[in-house]
Amino acid sequence: MEERKDNIQNNTEYSAEAIQAVTGLDHVRARPAMYIGDIGERGLHHLAWEIVDNAVDEAMAGYAKNITVILHQDGSVTVEDDGRGIPVDIHPEFKIPAVEMVFTILGAGGKFSKKAYQYSGGLHGVGASVVNALSKWLVVEVYRNGKIYRQEYSYGKPVHPLKEVGTTTKRGTKVTFKPDDSIFETTTFKYDTIAKRIRELAFLNPGVKFTVIDERKDIKEEFYYENGIIDFVRVLNQAKDPLFPDVIYIKGEKDGVLVEVAFQYNTSYNETLESFVNNIKTVEGGTHVSGFRAALTKSMNKTLAGMKLPKELKSGVSGDDLREGLTAVISVKVPEPQFEGQTKTKLGNQDVKRIVESVVGDYLIDFFDKNKDIALKIAEKAIEAAIAREAARKAKEISRRKSFLEDSSLPGKLADCSEDNPEICELFIVEGESAGGSAKQGRDRRTQAILPLKGKILNVEKARIDKILSNEEIRAIVNAIGTGIGLPIKSEDEENKTEEGFDLSKLRYHKIILMADADVDGSHITTLLLTLFYRYFPQIIENGHLYIAQPPLYKLKKGRSEIYVKDDEELAKIVIEYASDEVSIEGKNLNKLEIKEVAKLSREYKDLKQSIYKRKDKKVIDEILKLSLTEEDLRSEEKVKEIVEKLKEVLKEYEVYYKYDPEEADYDIFVERRERFSKTVNKIDVDFLSSYAYVRVKEVERILLEKFGTLPIVVNYKDKSITVEDFDKLYDVIYEAGMTGCEIQRYKGLGEMNPEQLWETTMNPKTRRLLQVSIEDAALADEIFSILMGEKVEPRKEFIMKYAKEVRNLDI
Repeated sequence: MEERKDNIQNNTEYSAEAIQAVTGLDHVRARPAMYIGDIGERGLHHLAWEIVDNAVDEAMAGYAKNITVILHQDGSVTVEDDGRGIPVDIHPEFKIPAVEMVFTILGAGGKFSKKAYQYSGGLHGVGASVVNALSKWLVVEVYRNGKIYRQEYSYGKPVHPLKEVGTTTKRGTKVTFKPDDSIFETTTFKYDTIAKRIRELAFLNPGVKFTVIDERKDIKEEFYYENGIIDFVRVLNQAKDPLFPDVIYIKGEKDGVLVEVAFQYNTSYNETLESFVNNIKTVEGGTHVSGFRAALTKSMNKTLAGMKLPKELKSGVSGDDLREGLTAVISVKVPEPQFEGQTKTKLGNQDVKRIVESVVGDYLIDFFDKNKDIALKIAEKAIEAAIAREAARKAKEISRRKSFLEDSSLPGKLADCSEDNPEICELFIVEGESAGGSAKQGRDRRTQAILPLKGKILNVEKARIDKILSNEEIRAIVNAIGTGIGLPIKSEDEENKTEEGFDLSKLRYHKIILMADADVDGSHITTLLLTLFYRYFPQIIENGHLYIAQPPLYKLKKGRSEIYVKDDEELAKIVIEYASDEVSIEGKNLNKLEIKEVAKLSREYKDLKQSIYKRKDKKVIDEILKLSLTEEDLRSEEKVKEIVEKLKEVLKEYEVYYKYDPEEADYDIFVERRERFSKTVNKIDVDFLSSYAYVRVKEVERILLEKFGTLPIVVNYKDKSITVEDFDKLYDVIYEAGMTGCEIQRYKGLGEMNPEQLWETTMNPKTRRLLQVSIEDAALADEIFSILMGEKVEPRKEFIMKYAKEVRNLDI
């Protein structure tokens, strides 16, 4: 800790002068995809990554040891670090605080010179300002020089100048932002996506503690890994059987580039490789991956040269064979990384290939020389892979013959469409003969083809290509798609990789739609299919041709109208729409729009209070809310004494007292209740009073009181009058009004629908919903599948225990 303080005191170069401006922030809102990739789910999460990357850069520079990410009830996100804090002094050229430059000027940051950061993920210097421009609102707090500085922005513009709002012994930066729903297709952050990325960052930054909190589900996870990417490889291999017990770890530096590699082999048939540059995940790999692969092949050639290969291996052992069963993590730190695009998915620096190949190759030649048993195990597995590759090649030769294409199972299995233009053709891969029959009857025969599956397809995770090609269901899929199935023949230079046998131009349907029930079996089949496409048809996913059908969960009937409803959230919207026609508030002349707004606010109020109750005693919180406490109240001892006396009067069964907090330079109030064998402690401090949930619940309460004056209020609908004593209950009463006269049917599966219903809900392009699969989605499905369907019991047990509480509508 002392060393960190010395670093801070001696670091005079990270000031306003280290922040450089390159361009303005004019058309980010007009062309968001240019800066964050897209405006869908991926682009939304990219906003979070930009702010998180800035915090991680502080950790890489050696100043931050704790990084926290919080997902709030309203869809906003907070990222806080304990680094140096963004500079707040006035920039000599722009005459505004440096922190304001960072959030309002495109291209302003400390990443262009190497004064503040030797390595950084935020290379382009546009991250913070882009996040600000694409947010409804953003708040930044800087803890620096013993003071708290705060500035708020709306749609990228400052609401007020930077303010000094208090004193503190903390340091660092806290950013909270809410994405603009007028720009993004969705503004709901996925906890699993956030947690997976944060876990990766914890592996890549040993010694830094990352905390992820989801206030929507009351989840909190901490990630801290002392052994860094060695632990990463162990986690990736947790559901697999390692070929040897220890993880091979390599670390070296050359020409200013830091190289870190960890790998281990397992008995599976696939390669799992995660690569990073300056903590940024390079999904498409790049020169650092090419360098590692080349080094591994060259270093193993010495062992293979001394072995007698089987006669059938005329073409020898390839680099691809050597990577069967490999699990590897590659992390490099590059002073001037060259990425393809702002989303940073591929490294382009050619010198990095040479450096990684040199560092890894030098180490492995020595390592394999000293550990011949490990080298021999890898070589033997590679020879097995090469033999299987030859067998698969022969199987593919057979599969190309006309007689195979005329397999007797195909005509009855595939109901093809009449159109031959693949751009407008769709293939539905349907679970079960029953649903397949309904789909065949209900489809548009001109453009929609149906391929029903009988039972579950082969688990390709546990099978080599020769066995996969002999599976009837997979052969049917391969032949229906038309592209052939590719055996990857890669040179060590990734840029020149080819896929023998796979031809995307022969794809017969530009939409391949997986259609399965939303139950356990259906999810299992979808996961098996995703794994198949991820492993053997990744180009189909990468080019946006794979989709998952989204059949509705409910059919809602009111009067003569019938509506198919996707999920509970959509059901609530429709029910409130109905309620807005039925409900009136006594003494208030509210129109439909105002009723819907009241319902939305009262639901938010209820959800916020429930989230607070999960962490604090309900009775205590209700009294705190009545007192309308603020952060400022805790800075005066006199005011705190007054609050404590008021709480003692109404909470007689509790012990109420306060303590001085030297770190925050204010007072904390404690409300304790002793149980028979324990005690409950409620701490009311600045963190609680400044938390999103508390601040927002007071704000929503204020808005509702402005609308209604005082409670209670009377809600009228049909011939009923309901008195509402608390805003908590208001939403429930409005929802109940909307459900009056409604009939609701919940669907368990596709087989329950007749052809007309299946067409209208799931297949009609005008009314259906499709979920496009990205390569990241498939990779996640593959990782989960390895855990759930692997041979090891313990990882599966841990997964089930972790997610058991989140299960809804369990189908047994």
